[in-house]
Amino acid sequence: MAKKNILDNKSLEFLENYLNNASPTGYEWTGQELWMDYLKPYVDEFITDTYGTAVGVINPKAKYKVVIEGHADEISWYVNYITDNGLIYVIRNGGSDHQIAPSKIVNIHTKSGIVKGVFGWPAIHTRDKAKEETPKVENITIDVGAKNKEEVEKMGVHVGCVITYPDTFHILNNDKFVCRALDNRIGGFMIAQVARLLHENKKKLPFGLYITNSVQEEIGLRGAEMIAERIKPNVAIVTDVTHDTTTPMIDKKKEGHLELGLGPVVAYAPAVQQKLRDLITDTAEAKKIPFQRSACSRATGTDTDAFAYSGMGVASALISLPLRYMHTTVEMVHRDDVENVIKLIYETLLNIKENDTFSYFDK
Repeated sequence: MAKKNILDNKSLEFLENYLNNASPTGYEWTGQELWMDYLKPYVDEFITDTYGTAVGVINPKAKYKVVIEGHADEISWYVNYITDNGLIYVIRNGGSDHQIAPSKIVNIHTKSGIVKGVFGWPAIHTRDKAKEETPKVENITIDVGAKNKEEVEKMGVHVGCVITYPDTFHILNNDKFVCRALDNRIGGFMIAQVARLLHENKKKLPFGLYITNSVQEEIGLRGAEMIAERIKPNVAIVTDVTHDTTTPMIDKKKEGHLELGLGPVVAYAPAVQQKLRDLITDTAEAKKIPFQRSACSRATGTDTDAFAYSGMGVASALISLPLRYMHTTVEMVHRDDVENVIKLIYETLLNIKENDTFSYFDK
């Protein structure tokens, strides 16, 4: 591949629009429509399922099937209880962080559109300095400027309305992408770029490629479970985010050393098929793509697990993107790492042979 920037103006414009669009768990379809519209020139057909997972397929008639996968959903909140004086208590939809909520602006999604609100917090002057309470789900509330419950309900807000943050995409210091929902719409973005490169470079694959953007990962890998049963792939390469561990208050003895700008992270775990992983690391070394390694105890905690243990077992591997401040509104990744994840998946696909079983017993 020619040494040039993978990310062009068109792809970055798509990334910004795609990230800025709200796609909370269970409500991913508007983001999926944006994603499919971008991917349309690069695939032969699409598959969608009942819960909103979207798949772009290249060579749909091929019997041997390879999946590259990210997940489309973002963490959010649900309206759980409205007080008589018009304040809203919430519950999580995914792993939303209660500690970052106070003073955040929110979008409450209703049938008639967005209702704005704020997570309020008692002023510093009114708090007991000797025993300050920390934010938790039980004490954070949203204020929509209403005087009572009836006024909240007249706005169209009811129990079950989903709540997202409106924070939008921006770039720090030329090469750091910052936004909420990089976990993991950046994954959907990266696999779409792989499809784009295959098309632009006129590469013909000897297998069917299923570019898969799964839903509902944040509440238990549910979309991946469903679509794995639908596709029944032979191979799955999953991309998600992982923790940059160089910021304060992270224990490297527990989390390992992973750093923005040092390349994709290749996972080591029981769910990771070792011969497929070796193909990935061999490809990285041959193509001089920098990479890092991470060990996962038991499960990877990503859609890799869902694909690996589906059906009679699927050769699966995980290529992660280092990210700072996960599950906040200022998630941060390095542009170079984004390009190198794309490059590593692309080059690995070119090294997968039709009907490769990845069996440990094939010599």
